[in-house]
Formats: sequence, C-alpha cells, structure tokens
Amino acid sequence: MIGLFMAAVTLGLLVWAVQMVGGAVQTRIADSPAAPPARERVFSVNVLTAQSGTQTPILTSFGEIASRRTLELRAADAGRVIALADGFEDGNDVQAGDVLVRLDPADATSAALSSESDLADAHAEERDAARGLALALDEVTAAQEQADLQQRAADRQIDLAARGVGTTAAVEVAELSASAARQAVLSRRQALAQAEARVDLAVTKTARAQIALDEAKRRLDDTVLRAPFSGTLSATTVVEGRLVSANERLAELIDPDDLEVSFRLSNAQYTRLLGAEGAVIKAPVTVTLDVAGVDLTAQGRISRTSAATGTGLTGRLVFAALKTPVGFKPGDFVTVRVQEPELAQVIALPASAVDAQGGVLLLGAENRLEAATVQILRQQGDDVLVRGDIIGREVVEARSPLLGAGISVKPLRKGANPADTAEKMLELSEERRAKLVAFVEGNKRMPDEAKARVLGLLAAPQVPARTVARIESRMGG
Repeated sequence: MIGLFMAAVTLGLLVWAVQMVGGAVQTRIADSPAAPPARERVFSVNVLTAQSGTQTPILTSFGEIASRRTLELRAADAGRVIALADGFEDGNDVQAGDVLVRLDPADATSAALSSESDLADAHAEERDAARGLALALDEVTAAQEQADLQQRAADRQIDLAARGVGTTAAVEVAELSASAARQAVLSRRQALAQAEARVDLAVTKTARAQIALDEAKRRLDDTVLRAPFSGTLSATTVVEGRLVSANERLAELIDPDDLEVSFRLSNAQYTRLLGAEGAVIKAPVTVTLDVAGVDLTAQGRISRTSAATGTGLTGRLVFAALKTPVGFKPGDFVTVRVQEPELAQVIALPASAVDAQGGVLLLGAENRLEAATVQILRQQGDDVLVRGDIIGREVVEARSPLLGAGISVKPLRKGANPADTAEKMLELSEERRAKLVAFVEGNKRMPDEAKARVLGLLAAPQVPARTVARIESRMGG
C-alpha cells in the first residue's frame, strides 16, 4: 500500500510539472516582445554654399601638333649625288642658306655654255640686221632722190612740149624714166621692210636665246639644294653617290618653332566660339603633353577653321597657332583646352550635386532637404556651371537614392584647409631615386627641356607624388 501510494504521488507530481512547463511555453509564445519607440533616421551629408560669379568655361578636346611651315626637298632634274651636307640626317638642325645636297653639274654646265654661245650668235645677228636696216634706209633715200630728179626732168619736158619747143618722144622718154625711178623706190622700200623684219626676228631670237640661257643657269643652280629657312631635317632618303630621278623627294625640312595644333569640336562646342559676325573668335588655347610625369605646356590662340567638314566626319576642324612650343614635335597627340567667353552670374557646383534634369537638393528649415531645379550651362570635368534661384543657399554635394525632399539630414560643412589642397610630397630612398633618374636619362623620346625639368624635380629632397606615380607607371613598377 505504501509503495502504491508513493508511485501515485510521483506520477501526480510529474503531471503537474509537465502542465507548469507547457503553460509557461504557451505564455511565452503568446506574449509579443516590447518594441522600442520609433525614431526618424538622420543622414549625414556634405553641403556647400551656392555663390554666383563670373566663370570662364574651359572646353577640352584632343588634337595633333603639326608644323605650319614644312618643305619637301626634291631634285629638279635627274643626276648623281656628289656631296651631302655634314649631318644630313633625320633630326639634325640646319640654318637658312646651308648647302644640303649637290648633284653632278656637268650636264647643266654644258647646257649653260651652249646657251651662252647661242646668245652671242643672236646678238651678232641683231647687230648685222641693224646694219642692214641702216643701209636699206640709205638706199631708199637715194632712190627717192633719183625719182625726184627724174620727175622734175619729166615735168620740164612736158612744159617745153606745151610751148612747142620739145617733142612728144622726149616727153615720153622722160615720163618712162620717172616711172622707172618710182619703181626703184618701191623696190628699195620693200628691201627696207625686209630689213626691218630681219631686225625684229633678230630681237626675238636674242630674247629666246636669253630665256634658254636663264633656264640653263637655273638648272645649273638647281644642282645645289639649299635650306630656304632654318629648321630640322626629316625623312632623309639619299646617300652620296646615288642616282636620283627628277622630282624625287630627298628629305623634308620642318620649322620646329612655327607649330600649330589641329583639333575637332562638335557643332555645339563650335557654336560657343563664334563671334558677333559669325567668325570664330581668337580664343586662348592651352596645349598639354604628358611626358613621363611632367606636363609640357604651350600657349596659343585659335587662328582659323577648316573650309570643309570632311568625308565621313562631323563637327568642325579648328587650328590654333602656338607661341614658343618648347619640347613639342609635329605628330604629338596632345590635350587642348580652349577658354570660352566668360559667363556672368553663374554658379559652380560638383557634378554629383545635379541630376540629368537639373535637380538639386537644398538645406531647408530644421535641416530638412528641399528640391529645386537649375539650368545646366556647361560641364567642366567634375563640376558643372548652372544658373538658378539658389544663390546663398546650401546645396547637397552628392545626391543619393536615399535622399529626397523632406528628409532630415546632418549637414557637414568643409573648411578651407591649405594642407588638404597642397600637393603631396614624397621623400625617396636613394635606391628608388636612382631608378627613377636612370629611367628618365635613358628615355630617348623625352625632349631635353622636359628631361632637365624632371631631373631637377628628382634631385630635390621631396618629390611630388604625382610625378613619381607617373614615372613608375611607365617603368612598370
């Protein structure tokens, strides 16, 4: 009985415990957790103040350097090259008047001497014709005097016959003599005309002989090729002793100090550079060439535009003359920056602050955002120039899908810290500096002026980090 009693009590306690655990679990499941009170999310944004002013838009394009004065040296006649100037090689500099190439002048000399002989013969013929003309004039004068005498004799016989003193036969004889004398005058005049024609032919022959002599002398002069201006030789193709043909190109002479850049603009960009009369303005141009970490820069102005667009091309081809283009060579591919006319009352904003439709976010009351719209005028790299009624307002620097009108934000305003804008400088180890110097000195494409500038920067205790990064990118390190 005691055992049964203890078993019944144990079973009851187990049932009671299971009921207590199950009730606790059901209560836990049924109860909802206590949620904290909801709070509005606040975003941190960078803001800047929109300030109006006058801006000079910069139009960026890419172009190619070319020489404004290039001459092809060609052989006027066929001949053998007997002499070349010292340093007649690609890249050598020559001065105006220097003798570059000499061709064999033997044939040209013979032709010139023959032409001189022909000219002497023509002068002799001209003198002989002049003497013949003088004699013909004298003969005409003498024949005219005889004709006058015969005519007076015929008149006297006619007068005597009229008074009954002379005879008809004598009159006829006198008249025949007068007629013969007049015929002689005509013959002499014909001889005079022939003498005059001979003089004209002699003059013409002399002129032709002089032309032939001038041409022969010119051909003789063409056997010597001289530099018409100071420049640099390029594409030299001849050696001493070679037989060249007529009009064969021997070399090119390029003026390295008279360079220009050609670059293509879209129609919209070209329209911005038109003046009041419809002609392109002489806008300032800056040309930049990246050479192993150092930018070669030259200034210039727009000089002209191409007359035609070109087959299969669009936009306009514009040319700009450069001033003192030190280090530039024809064929360089450069970056061209053109200063457009100034724009008044415009605002410069980061490109990330404006969307494609010109929408911006402004900081309003209680640090809540407001939406506004501006007119986009120009894009300048990472900035845009706009106009709108936002002057003096604070604008969000970078838009985000999370930001919109009515959102509460925490504005972050940047202060002017000169250390942030200063160029980063590096202190190089001796090994690293030596590698950079060796690479620059071994670069054959770099102009001497640029090489001297880079070596000067590398010799300083601190070197600009941007210069080091550019050189090492070309080294592959």
